Amino acid sequence: MDANRLKALLEQVRAGAVTPDDALEQINTLPFEELGFAKVDHHRAVRVGVPEVIFGPGKAPEHFLEIFTRLAERGNNVLATRGSEEQVALTLARFHMAEHNQLARTLVLRQNREKLGKGIIGIISAGTSDIPVAEEAAVTADVMGNDITRLFDVGVAGLHRLLSHSKELRQARVLVVCAGMEGALPSVVGGLVAVPVIAVPTSVGYGAAFGGIAALLGMINSCASNVSVVNIDNGFGAAYVASLINRI
Repeated sequence: MDANRLKALLEQVRAGAVTPDDALEQINTLPFEELGFAKVDHHRAVRVGVPEVIFGPGKAPEHFLEIFTRLAERGNNVLATRGSEEQVALTLARFHMAEHNQLARTLVLRQNREKLGKGIIGIISAGTSDIPVAEEAAVTADVMGNDITRLFDVGVAGLHRLLSHSKELRQARVLVVCAGMEGALPSVVGGLVAVPVIAVPTSVGYGAAFGGIAALLGMINSCASNVSVVNIDNGFGAAYVASLINRI
C-alpha cells in the first residue's frame, strides 16, 4: 500500500465500487503486520514514500523468505540487501522472477516500474574495487523508480577518465560517489557540478585506510560544500537519499 493506492481505494469507496468492509480488509494490516519474529511495516510507503527494505544479515533464511513474501503480497517492489546464499536460494525457489545481483548482494522483485524520479541519478565508483558498493546503490536507485547512469573506475589516479564523462556529470540531478583509499573523488566531483553529491566511503584500501575510516574522514572534511556523507559501504543509504532528492 502506498499513498497513491490508498487514495485510489478511498475514491472507489466514495464511488460505491468498493464497500467499506472490503476497503477495511485491504488496509487491516496497517500500520504493520505481526509475524511473531518481525513486524512488517506495510505503512512505510504511505509515511515516507518507499516500502520497507529487507536487510539480510542476522535473519534466519525462513524469516527472510517470510518477510519477502508478505511484502510481495502487497504488490510493491521488494528489495533485499546483503542477503546470504542460503537466504537468496530459498527465496528464488519461490519467486522465480526475482532478480539476484550477486555483485551488489541484492535481491529484487519488480512489480511496479513507475518512474518517480524527475531526473537522472549518477552512480560513480572511484575504482573497480568500489563497484560492489556502487552497484548496491545503482540497484537501489533503479528499483526506487529512477533513471540511472553508471560511471565506474574514474578515480583520481587517472582524473582524465572522470573528465571524459563531463556531459554525464552535468546531466545528473543527484550524484552518488563511492570511493575508498583516501576518499578524494567526491570532493573533485563536487567541484565540477551544481547538484547534491552523496559520498560513500568504502572499506577498500591498505592498512592505514582503517577499513574505510580514512575515506570517511576525508569525505567529512571535504571542501566542496555540496558533498554529504553516509556510512562506510552504505550504497543503499546513499541511493535512498538520492531517490528522495530526485523526487523533489
